[in-house]
Amino acid sequence: MDQTTRQVTILGATGSIGQSTLDVLARHPEQYQLYAVSAHTQVDKMADICRQFKPTIAVMADEASAAQLKSLLDGQGVEVRGGVDALNEIASAEQVDIVMAAIVGAVGLMPTLSAVRAGKRVLLANKETLVMAGHLFMREVAEHQAQLLPIDSEHNAMFQCLPNDYTLGKSDQGLARRGISKILLTGSGGPFRETPLDEFDHITPEQAIAHPNWSMGPKISVDSATMMNKGLELIEACWLFDVTHRDIDIVLHPESIIHSMVAYADGSVLAQMGNPDMRTPIAHALAWPNRIDSGVEPLDLIKVSQLNFEIADEQRFPCLRLARQAIQQGGTSMAILNAANEIAVQAFLSGRIKFTRISSIIDQTLQHLPSKETDSLQEILSIDQSAREHATSLIATMNI
Repeated sequence: MDQTTRQVTILGATGSIGQSTLDVLARHPEQYQLYAVSAHTQVDKMADICRQFKPTIAVMADEASAAQLKSLLDGQGVEVRGGVDALNEIASAEQVDIVMAAIVGAVGLMPTLSAVRAGKRVLLANKETLVMAGHLFMREVAEHQAQLLPIDSEHNAMFQCLPNDYTLGKSDQGLARRGISKILLTGSGGPFRETPLDEFDHITPEQAIAHPNWSMGPKISVDSATMMNKGLELIEACWLFDVTHRDIDIVLHPESIIHSMVAYADGSVLAQMGNPDMRTPIAHALAWPNRIDSGVEPLDLIKVSQLNFEIADEQRFPCLRLARQAIQQGGTSMAILNAANEIAVQAFLSGRIKFTRISSIIDQTLQHLPSKETDSLQEILSIDQSAREHATSLIATMNI
């Protein structure tokens, strides 16, 4: 990387990915400057970020939160805005070189697309963008020549293990033509990998968000517990690397040291390894194709001692089966899957349903709403809303 300071926007600065990104940026003030940040409603946390990093613009999800932030930052020289339009503006602003897309959920879709359409380097940490509208998103990446780099540790690992000239957004590469036989998507198995199945009905939100290896937000932690995160990552990988779900095997690896692997036709298997810390893929994507210090402690293989691997059991984790079913059906099935999951997870976290109800709500919603092929983002968003409404109605009629 040359010594020109690059301007960075972080969408979702108060979340775990946003916080890790800020940590990496702080280590390289000569190379990166924070142009803009966004948050949902965590006003106090956003105020702390603005005081430390002094971005040009800070955006909150609504005008009320923006007004609160403005009063806290009086005299700090930070422009405060609120609402969706402001999100799209900081993602596509001419001054910005790099956009970290780390807003959790479907609300992150539009600002991420805005960054792509502006031809930015987009560091993609928002799963829903690809799950809901993968074909449209990757088409926009190619059309606007945006530079897309994955931040999920698994997809970043795949990217590092693929050939150096493997270009995301290019649709004619194919694994076989590149001498690749399989992509191996690893997952820890979450906190319930060994929990007896007859105890699943009694799992609490507190247990589900206590991930053994990673520090994540509540929604992502529950997705890890149900392994829907691996289902969503499977869908993401298909779009990112132009492969089918049959090209990807899911392997449980409880140590979370190998973040994913690529098997080649000559018998070689390349693995990307490292301590479970999101600052590694963030630093990789910020500096690519170069390398910078991430602040992550070097991996000590002697201390790790051994690595274990297991088959992912779809009876224990039915969300894996539902994700494969959705990508096989294609069309809007993946948007329906994602929307129903978001509603079900929120209901579980608020104590309205049991842990085991999450997959059944998703399954019933997929069965109720027909999948359709569409090139309309508005239609996808409409179907997303219909899926949320149906899942909500199912929850209302369920006994906990």
